[in-house]
Amino acid sequence: MQSFFNEDDLEQLSLEWFKELGYEVRHGNDISHIGVASERDNYEDVILDQRLGAALRKINPDVADEAIKQAIHLISIEQFPSLIENNRTFHEYMTNGIEVEHYNQDGETLVNLVNIFDFKHPENNDFLAVKQLVVEKGSIQKIPDIVLFVNGLALVVIELKNATNESVGIYQGFNQLQTYKSKVPQLFNHNAFVVTSDGLNTKVGSLTADYDRFMHWRTNDGETEATLSIPSLEVLISGMLNKHVLLDMLKNFILFQDKGDGKVAKIVAAYHQYYAVNKAVESTLKASSDKGDGKAGVIWHTQGSGKSLTMVFFSGKLIQEMNNPTIVVLTDRNDLDNQLFGTFSDSKGRHGKGLLRQSPKQAESTKDLIDLLTVESGGIIFTTMQKFAPEEGGAYMRTLSDRKNIVVMADEAHRTQYGFSAKIGTEGEDIKYGYAKYLRDALPNASFVGFTGTPVASTDKNTEKVFGDYIDIYDMTQSVKDGSTVKIYYESRIIPLNMPDDVKIDDAYADITEGQEDNVKDRLKSKWSRVEALAGSEPRIETLAKDIIEHFETRQKAIEGKGMIVAMSRRIAVELYDEIIRQKPEWHSDDDNKGVIKVVMTGQSSDPENFQRHIGPKQRRVTLEKRMKDENDELKLVIVRDMWLTGFDVPSLHTMYIDKPMQGHNLMQAIARVNRVFRDKPGGLIVDYIGIADSLKEALKEYTADDRDQTGIDTEVAIELMLTKYDILQDLLYEHDYAGYESEDRSERYAAFNNTVNYVLALEDSDKKLFINTVTELSKAYALCATEAEAQELNREIAFFKSVKSGVLKLIAPPGPGGKRTKTSAEIEAELNQLVSKSVVTDEVVDIYKTLGLENPDISILSDKFLEDVQALPQKNVAVALLDRLLKGKVKSLMRTNATQSKKFSEMLDKAVNQYNKRSIETSKVIEELIELAKNIDKAKAEGEALGLNADEIAFYDALASHDTAKDVLGDEKLRAIAHELTKAIKENMSVDWHKRESAQAKMRVTVRRLLKKYGYPPDLQKIAVDNVVEQAELMANNI
Repeated sequence: MQSFFNEDDLEQLSLEWFKELGYEVRHGNDISHIGVASERDNYEDVILDQRLGAALRKINPDVADEAIKQAIHLISIEQFPSLIENNRTFHEYMTNGIEVEHYNQDGETLVNLVNIFDFKHPENNDFLAVKQLVVEKGSIQKIPDIVLFVNGLALVVIELKNATNESVGIYQGFNQLQTYKSKVPQLFNHNAFVVTSDGLNTKVGSLTADYDRFMHWRTNDGETEATLSIPSLEVLISGMLNKHVLLDMLKNFILFQDKGDGKVAKIVAAYHQYYAVNKAVESTLKASSDKGDGKAGVIWHTQGSGKSLTMVFFSGKLIQEMNNPTIVVLTDRNDLDNQLFGTFSDSKGRHGKGLLRQSPKQAESTKDLIDLLTVESGGIIFTTMQKFAPEEGGAYMRTLSDRKNIVVMADEAHRTQYGFSAKIGTEGEDIKYGYAKYLRDALPNASFVGFTGTPVASTDKNTEKVFGDYIDIYDMTQSVKDGSTVKIYYESRIIPLNMPDDVKIDDAYADITEGQEDNVKDRLKSKWSRVEALAGSEPRIETLAKDIIEHFETRQKAIEGKGMIVAMSRRIAVELYDEIIRQKPEWHSDDDNKGVIKVVMTGQSSDPENFQRHIGPKQRRVTLEKRMKDENDELKLVIVRDMWLTGFDVPSLHTMYIDKPMQGHNLMQAIARVNRVFRDKPGGLIVDYIGIADSLKEALKEYTADDRDQTGIDTEVAIELMLTKYDILQDLLYEHDYAGYESEDRSERYAAFNNTVNYVLALEDSDKKLFINTVTELSKAYALCATEAEAQELNREIAFFKSVKSGVLKLIAPPGPGGKRTKTSAEIEAELNQLVSKSVVTDEVVDIYKTLGLENPDISILSDKFLEDVQALPQKNVAVALLDRLLKGKVKSLMRTNATQSKKFSEMLDKAVNQYNKRSIETSKVIEELIELAKNIDKAKAEGEALGLNADEIAFYDALASHDTAKDVLGDEKLRAIAHELTKAIKENMSVDWHKRESAQAKMRVTVRRLLKKYGYPPDLQKIAVDNVVEQAELMANNI
């Protein structure tokens, strides 16, 4: 059947969209070295030299031709064995231009900058979309669907999949792109990014991005999200690949990060980053103009959505647009300053040619800050808010620089901008102001732009006073929808505290404090009646430790990852650690490079002795940070008080245990640690031991309505979903007993597994698919509420369902890349071994005949011995599947020559298998029926040969003898004579296309009727006989 809308249709439609955007469109064959409009020297050549040369001469009209030729040469040669290093070098050429030396007629050395693109005037460049471009490397040939060339260089590769074929999608397209990268790497030397789409789903990513880092592009204009009525591929093409945005992305929104160990990551901005940065740059230019007020605005991009990288992209573009301003990056804590500085340092690029074009610097002191600000322009300076303070004893901050081209970029803007009003101490000491005023005094003409991961409170007037209004908002709901973050779930596990009846606390307190001054007694009473003292009581710590251990171990079984415990104080953090390792001593290690659990906190040498092993130098925190971010490291659980609650990203962190009262921005930033995307992580979980629910609701008041609905989702929702999916599975398996899965006996457990796999295999295709999908959804729901009582009750049963699903998938072999499941050599060996031992356990198409050494399969394969062996197979489902496949092959073979016999046997086969699928007869009975059917096929062939008829004559004999009355009236001799004469007459009168012409068919029917009448064929059966004979004649014509 022809596909309603196939891959070629999607390709043609895409090319139409590119035409509308002003691209020239060509077929790869036309521009090949043997094409009608050749532009390539061979199939390995991926640079369109003629277009490149023409574009460079057009863009650089004043540059000598010799310099143009040198530039073309430099951009054509690979300088490194690594694709990503070549790509990085060419990207530097494409965005900065190429400096070339050459000699004029007088022998003087000249240096010219050759620009490869005209970024200011997109229409001045050459845009070409090529379909089906053949690319070779050695003996390997690949043909990507669409390649976009700009000025002769391949910037974008697009791989398309059929929107109507459910077995393939964008993941298969992603895998195909990875294959292209490894097999024909020269196609990606100049690549900006790659795209995979099936029309309905479309994602874009960089050369180094894993699949979970490929992104949607959801808007055409940056103002409104495209509706579902517009295909996602059209949104990406019109929104991202139009001439202006494509060149802007190439120049300002791609960066390379040095990850250490020689690894390089290429990062492409997401759509929300692209539009936010452009709005912020425009707003900053306006704020810093002669008539500007210095208030550039605030960008609210939810935690986990790439806010730090947005700041890098903003800095990179602003440096270009504002003619090298001085950028001051402001935080309120040293650890945040270090983290953000690290991100900028990793992204700076090489030799001043990266996105930032310079190395950022970190101010170590106020004096260092002053020195760094003395330059006339340029520089990216990192500092904390506290360095903007008057000299000791002073009330006013002196001006550090009155330049207009300074832009202050504040991270978590709401936390830094307090204190414009004067305050006088209670004892009449000097007037003091807040840091917001000191900052303005130090940089009076600077412009200010704020970045935040949480919304600015409606009551917060300081932030608005410094920065102005929102520039762009990207909330949690949109982030989850785009796959930038995952949902956050909430679970309450409050530990109640009760006063024992037999303790007279007031009397005991008096005894303990006997002899102390009254003011000391009051101070001690206040201290030890606070929540911290109660939360840190020994019985509670013991209970908390036990619960966290059990909860985390259960979580780890459901979803592998990491956890974080937030303690109320350093004392509680240390004592909780001691209690946890008392209960789980194997988790402890004195070595910072080993151990399952660690405490991360700051401290001093004067702290208690039991604090000291958790403090250590800065290098200790660096080591622990590296270990925590390494998903394979044994460090799985950390205890913190304040450290790592903001700006610390560990994608595998799936659970946060909160035992500290928090509110507002601090609470929202803390819980966002668990919302990072990581593989198949379904969501992050917040476990509340202290009662933050009200604070969470209060904090969410400043968020969008969608965010309020999507954050802190109670685990009851996950439990409800889990139970719903569980009920569906119960309905699917209601006739099947799998109770043996709970047995302590290994053989009984395996029997339950094997029998359930067989049962699911026998379900209708739609029910099989429902089973697989439901188990997947059940597993995800379970992972989100694994520690709840309802989930614990189903723990083993869900594990059993997951095992059954795996077994079923192995047998039905779901399609992978290209629609086919890729088998390893070990799997192939195992399957052949199983086949030989009569234990076939796959429903995948297996070439039984070839495996058994039969080149031309015929009915002899169904020998009595073979059928006996099949009947003896212990897996009855497998026996049915094997016989069904063999008999279908025989019936199909018969269908090409004998319509009557094939129809008869096909009906018998379908009836038997349908009865089995509906469970109306026993499996063993079905096998008997199928074996009987096999013998009937053998018998029918033998009977025909006994009559002395050839294959064609047997077919017409069967057509005439299909009705018992005809056989009784005429007998074998007459039927045989009719068959012989019919075969001769039909062959003499048959033309190749007779069955397509009504007149020829009518003539054929007359011939058949005359013969039937001649031999006295029963009149009431003649119509059926004529139809059967004509149908057989059509088969004969098709086989001529």
